[in-house]
Amino acid sequence: MTREKWKTFTRVFTYIRPYLGYFIFGMVMLTLSSLVMMIFLFMAGEMANAAVEESRFGWSVRQFGWVFIILLIAQGLFSYLRTVSMAIVSENGMADLRKNLFNKIATLPFPYFESLRTGELTSRITNDIEQLQNTFSVTLAEFLRQIITLIIGIGVLAWLAPRLSLIMLGSVPVVVLVAMIFGRFIRRFSKERQDRIARSNTIAEEVLQNFQIVKSFTNEYLESVRYAGSVRDVVRISIRYAKYRGLFFMFVITLLFGGIFFVLWQGALMVENGDMMLGDLFSFIMYTGMIGGAIAGLGSLTTQLIGAVGATDRVFEILDQEPEIVMEPPAEKYKRYQGNVTFSNVNFTYPSRPDVQVLNNIDFHIDQGQTIALVGASGAGKSTITSLLLRLYENYEGVISIDGTDTRQLDLTELRRNMALVPQDISLFAGSIRDNIRYGRPDATEEEIITAAQNANAWEFISAFPEGLDTIVGERGARVSGGQRQRLAIARALLRDPAILILDEATSSLDAESEALVQSALDTLMEGRTSIIIAHRLSTVRNVDKIYVLDQGKIIESGSHDHLMMDPEGTYSQLARLQLESE
Repeated sequence: MTREKWKTFTRVFTYIRPYLGYFIFGMVMLTLSSLVMMIFLFMAGEMANAAVEESRFGWSVRQFGWVFIILLIAQGLFSYLRTVSMAIVSENGMADLRKNLFNKIATLPFPYFESLRTGELTSRITNDIEQLQNTFSVTLAEFLRQIITLIIGIGVLAWLAPRLSLIMLGSVPVVVLVAMIFGRFIRRFSKERQDRIARSNTIAEEVLQNFQIVKSFTNEYLESVRYAGSVRDVVRISIRYAKYRGLFFMFVITLLFGGIFFVLWQGALMVENGDMMLGDLFSFIMYTGMIGGAIAGLGSLTTQLIGAVGATDRVFEILDQEPEIVMEPPAEKYKRYQGNVTFSNVNFTYPSRPDVQVLNNIDFHIDQGQTIALVGASGAGKSTITSLLLRLYENYEGVISIDGTDTRQLDLTELRRNMALVPQDISLFAGSIRDNIRYGRPDATEEEIITAAQNANAWEFISAFPEGLDTIVGERGARVSGGQRQRLAIARALLRDPAILILDEATSSLDAESEALVQSALDTLMEGRTSIIIAHRLSTVRNVDKIYVLDQGKIIESGSHDHLMMDPEGTYSQLARLQLESE
């Protein structure tokens, strides 16, 4: 437990601060509950003394029965109030932390997600937060209870039998030292176990997200082997973790029980010699058992707390990342751009591949309302250009401007609200059709949603569903066809009413009938907007204002379709002829 890690762990308490009253009340109830238990043990010994008429209070055994009833009722009440108050603290505090973590993940820049797998982030927001929640609701309270038990118990034992107390306490420093050494050693296995669980979760999520691909390639067995291998790693690490914890508990229990039996033997000799009352020995035995259990429990609880420190490290590692935007409610009104776009001497390499030049000296201009197309082989840099326009990446050279202003000087939220993307691989949420269309503008009215669906040529199939707009599209839109997904995405973009539209292979995977419907909807969508079309099928870009041909990150040709076709040796004309022949 280094100073830095302890400092990180204490940051979690900032989420407890709003519920400090409940936390203090819970600690008071915890203290009273522990105190009542220690009184209970003392009274049990006094009852034994009363049985042989040696009680310090002069009470009868029957009177002690009433005392125990009162103590049990108090113990139950204090325990209930402590449990409820700590639940309020842990549930609300960790809910705030979970919301903050989700908000931070949602506001992180795009390159951050390229460096992590989805399962790792999911594990942080589920497993690690749950571990912290258990720490505050159970582990921390139990840790403090054992500390209170130790302090009160040792004090009572020192009063009852000082000589026996010294014998019993001789083993405590050894146990504490071993707990500290083992705790630091075991923490490494706890953290590694959490990491392996995160990896196995990632594999499961990948399979579920790409279930259609897995099925179509009949790779169920391959994925089963891959997941089984990951689970085996978890089991292997978990068993090693359990073995070392078992060794720790074996050592502690052996030492503790050996000491307890030795103390019992010494106490019996003292009672036999008349140096100690029988009831006091009875209380001493119970106190010793409680103290031994507290010491053994502290070892386990310390390990759990150290594991929580590891979880805290991982959570705050994300929370300390620099967000690209501030999470706040969207403004009702925002500045609408005209849509003039200019790329000036833009060069770019991906942060994950700094040795590969993706864009090289890109220069072009799009006037307001103009439609251009980016064509070229896969990997030529077409999608990268639109990613930079959306400011998914900031580490480029040159200038990208909209209406004469460098995009890096524009408000990022306002910039992206002026744009809409219709990708090739449509992503729909698992909710209703209405929710998916309204995602383009959450405050849209029912009438605006229907109008957008009609203009996207989607209303016909939507109204044919029994539930209409309330139809659930399923995970990633699995319950609707590819053409229907495309038209829902277009309706979503229409509802957004963007100044700049990006179409990334929006019709490439459709049949002829669906393509005609989608293309008609796209024509409606592009009216009066600056539009950028990424296309492999050149037949879809014949009527655009200007075509830019990219090769290995460079613009090698530009012009209208007719102009580019005039050069028989040009890249565009050759691609067009090859596609025409293949059709």
